[in-house]
Amino acid sequence: MSASPLTRSGTGASLRHVLVHLVTPLLMCIGMGLAYLGAFHAPEPHNLRVDVVGSGPSTQVLAQTLHDKGAGALDVRTVADRSAAQSQLMDREIYGAYVPGDKPELMVASAGSDTTATVVQKVFTELAAKQGAPLKVTDVARVSAGDPTGQGLFFLLVALSIGSYASVAVIGGAGAVLPLRIRALLSLGMSLVVSAIGAVFAGPLFHLVDHGLAGVWAMSWLYSAGILLVGVGLHTYLKRWTTLSVMVLFVMLNFTSSGGIFRPELQSGFFASLHSFWNGAGFIEGARGHVYFDGNGVGRSVLVLALWFLVGVAVLGVAALGEAARRRTAVEAGTDAVVPAADSTAGGPAARPAARRGHGAHAAPASAEHRAGHEAYAATDAQEHRAGHMAHAAPDAQEHRAGHGAHAAPDAREGSAEGSVEEELEEAVGV
Repeated sequence: MSASPLTRSGTGASLRHVLVHLVTPLLMCIGMGLAYLGAFHAPEPHNLRVDVVGSGPSTQVLAQTLHDKGAGALDVRTVADRSAAQSQLMDREIYGAYVPGDKPELMVASAGSDTTATVVQKVFTELAAKQGAPLKVTDVARVSAGDPTGQGLFFLLVALSIGSYASVAVIGGAGAVLPLRIRALLSLGMSLVVSAIGAVFAGPLFHLVDHGLAGVWAMSWLYSAGILLVGVGLHTYLKRWTTLSVMVLFVMLNFTSSGGIFRPELQSGFFASLHSFWNGAGFIEGARGHVYFDGNGVGRSVLVLALWFLVGVAVLGVAALGEAARRRTAVEAGTDAVVPAADSTAGGPAARPAARRGHGAHAAPASAEHRAGHEAYAATDAQEHRAGHMAHAAPDAQEHRAGHGAHAAPDAREGSAEGSVEEELEEAVGV
């Protein structure tokens, strides 16, 4: 038995619905490939700042030779003595300092970036080998014992980011019926929970940091709160596309420019430029400076995180204005448009015009009934009976139809809203 036309039509509509939603994972696949492979597939040094320690013509010649031979890969300068070189390493102004001599020494700070220290060490190991002397490597800023690769803070960033942007899908989707101020409070509260989990990961669970945990937690909260506020604010306008947009901002562009795997000196110009102001870089560099470099550079990193937080506040403000405009439009048009629950629940501003309309709808039948009763009183008993019967039957039928429509419309709207929320939450996939 062949399927009915109605069944075939329903199957076709469902298939189109699925195909439209498959666009999102395809865009995620393309975006992640372009971002991660573009940022990480071929790291090469660009103007990597290193110093040669010493003074005199021989030191100048060595520095110039290395600079010219690097062809833009290295930015080689000279520094007067070893203590000055160490100070610049701790200030993260340079990434290596070579002390020439019979026993050559290379000073690095692996806590600033283990991959960068490895690149510098490779360059000067080859130089020392040509001079026929073994190279001594001195690490002036080591990572903690619980983070031997120096990339633990990056993976902490990943956990904080996923917890934050996935919360955006829940608060923006399932919480869309809530007033914006409640969504904002939920965002701040969720950022506290996410950052607390991050602090447990960084401290007692995996020992990524051996001191300064309170500062790492504070920056984690500021970072998470910025993501949540921006995402919840964007949801007012982007709806089901919010998840993809937040992934672009806080995963694709964020992780790749953070400096957690490769510093900007080893990346292309695009990702290197993002490192200077993106929030992931603010967290990574701030945490590194706080834990390993005596607070150097923390102020600038905290400023970056604070500015992202303020951007989130501003986006929420624009969202509040947009939602208020929609409510005014709905009230002026006299429609039952779905608006946040702050104004669509009983007693809210949107509910009061509906109540006034409902009062008028009941008043009109009552007035008509009164006139019909008055005319029927002057007629015969039979006519009065029929008129009274019709006068009661018509309002009853109207009230029944109106009541049925009043119950059916909210049910339909609620079902549609729940369906869209479920679709949006299903798209909030991890990486």
